[in-house]
Amino acid sequence: MNLIKHLAFAPLVIALISTTACVSARKYDDLERDYAASTAKVTTLEKKLGVASNENTQLSSSVAEMKKALEDAQKRKDETDKRLAEFKEMTEKFKSLVDAGKLSVKVVDGRMLVQLQTDVLFGSGSARLSSAGKGAIKEVGSVLAGLQNRKFQVEGHTDNVPIKSAAFPSNWELASARAITVLNTLVDAGMPKNRVSAASFGDTRPVADNATPEQRAVNRRIEIVVVPDLSSLPGFEELNRLAPSEAPKPAPALATPAATQSE
Repeated sequence: MNLIKHLAFAPLVIALISTTACVSARKYDDLERDYAASTAKVTTLEKKLGVASNENTQLSSSVAEMKKALEDAQKRKDETDKRLAEFKEMTEKFKSLVDAGKLSVKVVDGRMLVQLQTDVLFGSGSARLSSAGKGAIKEVGSVLAGLQNRKFQVEGHTDNVPIKSAAFPSNWELASARAITVLNTLVDAGMPKNRVSAASFGDTRPVADNATPEQRAVNRRIEIVVVPDLSSLPGFEELNRLAPSEAPKPAPALATPAATQSE
């Protein structure tokens, strides 16, 4: 009788076991799907985070470049303001000589300069200063010497009429001699020697056509140029890093064969 009862309940137990197995399998499948979905979300978030990180890096780089550009622009503005102030100062200090027609203060090719016509300073074909010219140069020198931390280059220019003499074989020599004469006069007026140099351009840089006597007179001139200070310009530090830090060392002397004794 007991065996019959047990056998009667057997289908029910089997059904319960089968149902439980099916439920567990479905839960496992659901968990597996949830895990796969979560993994996909994490991967997507990681990709988005990587993109955001790259964008943040690029943004930081752009901000840094913008700051550098603004700093360079400010440096250029400061340098421009400084040059304008210097030009106004020079114009004011030379006002009496400008009004007298002895010189002019100009900006040529981005350089500030004092321009004097050589016909006022020198006789025709001569490199010797006239008394009036010597006085004008000394007055100019005393003013320029007061411009602190500035160097100057005296440039000699002629017209295109060739000269050929024992003293001056060409216009180059005449322009050079005149520039050196002005340089020595500036030094006599108190200009430190290490702040002034001389150069000759002959007839290679005319400021007017040489078609008329008046135009040729304009081309015969002495220009005292304010040498630009490159250290105050943007990019100087980079340029300085590219330049050799030391002067090139001299090449070693060639070895000479030892002298042999004659027998």
